[in-house]
Amino acid sequence: MTSTALMTDMYELTMVRAALHTGQAFHRTLFELFPRRLPSGRSYGVVGGTGRALEAIENFRFDDEQIDYLVGAGVADDMLAEYLASYRFTGNVTGYPEGELFFSGSPLLQVEGSFAEAVLLETLMLSIYNHDSAIASAASRMTMAAEGRPIQEFGARRTHEEAAVAAARAAWIAGFSGTSDLEAGRRWGLPVSGTAAHAFTMLYDTEEDAFRAQLEWLGADTTLLVDTYDIDAAIHKAVELTGGKLGGVRIDSGDLSTEVKHVRRLLDSLGARQTKIIVTNDLDEYQIAALRGAPVDGFGVGTSLVTGSGHPTCGFVYKMVARTLSDDPNAPMADVAKASTNKKTLGGRKFASRALDDQGVAQAEVIGINAAPRVGSNDRMLLTELVSDGTIVGAEPLQAARDRHEAARAELPLDAHRISNAEPAIPTIILDEQGHDLENVYQAGPAPQNI
Repeated sequence: MTSTALMTDMYELTMVRAALHTGQAFHRTLFELFPRRLPSGRSYGVVGGTGRALEAIENFRFDDEQIDYLVGAGVADDMLAEYLASYRFTGNVTGYPEGELFFSGSPLLQVEGSFAEAVLLETLMLSIYNHDSAIASAASRMTMAAEGRPIQEFGARRTHEEAAVAAARAAWIAGFSGTSDLEAGRRWGLPVSGTAAHAFTMLYDTEEDAFRAQLEWLGADTTLLVDTYDIDAAIHKAVELTGGKLGGVRIDSGDLSTEVKHVRRLLDSLGARQTKIIVTNDLDEYQIAALRGAPVDGFGVGTSLVTGSGHPTCGFVYKMVARTLSDDPNAPMADVAKASTNKKTLGGRKFASRALDDQGVAQAEVIGINAAPRVGSNDRMLLTELVSDGTIVGAEPLQAARDRHEAARAELPLDAHRISNAEPAIPTIILDEQGHDLENVYQAGPAPQNI
């Protein structure tokens, strides 16, 4: 992987430059990445991008060409250039593991190190987490609405080419069955799939010729696109050519709710009862939910997924929550927080847990400030070690994140399954050092039950 060091905002470097000259750059700090609230209408969010973020930290290095650019552009002076030449993140990172759910105020990432090394990661961490978590959150709602039916990711042509690769990865974590993007398949080991578009049908003199060609090279188990011209005529021909053993048909237009019922009846009447119906056509979680009672066997989703289905970012912020008062790395940290109107933050090191009832159903997101986890509770701890003294320790197979997401979503109360106008599935509770509830500066949701 190439260097990620310039995937940042200029002010990260100007802050470090000034701090180096004033002697503050090496004060130990603690930064936190978190959402102030869930996007409107969402009952939960899904953590995406942790694995990519760890790779990015490992490759955050300034090479000679980058430093020359920064000096030539007037961004770096000699002191900053010397510091950047030997930059390595040597601090500690803890956070929610990938695939986990998050709620208002969840401390998804805690980055501890000198001010200089920790602040330089701000933009890159926000870029990765805001994008991947938005995609994973949208994908989770879609797979929940699909109720076990497979969904393929088809969004590569609707976003930036690198964003498409990251989106396919995030969608797979949240339960998608595969992707059409070959680079995502190569890079992340995702299942890939694809057959033919309308252009392939129109390449041939007749639809029958196109079907014959696809069946010859991909076999009878392939999925034929049947709505280029006349759906009924296409289905009759497809069933005839395969002796009723066609794997699937895809519908990419029309009133899907009405169309798929008609297509299912037609296939069954022709003896193709095992032929599956796959639908595409700019689907989102609302349309998928509306097709719950329809005879649909699978979905393909593109535009809505890669744009976060109306919420292309999670609104995460990266704020300093504690710092030492000197450059002594062993000095105690003092809590720091913003008091800005409508942008208050909570200073101090946090723990985070998910309160569960006796049946394992989530009841609250519990966040403690400079406090130990609650004794005797049924809380599930959420933070895990990701980087230790600069060494990546939290890398894991992508399957682990997918399994974690499935397990965490299964803990949610029934109300979390609402797609339209959903409220946060559980509240966020903030505890001080004595375990007392604090006034929550985040939008917390409904009152907890039985915790």
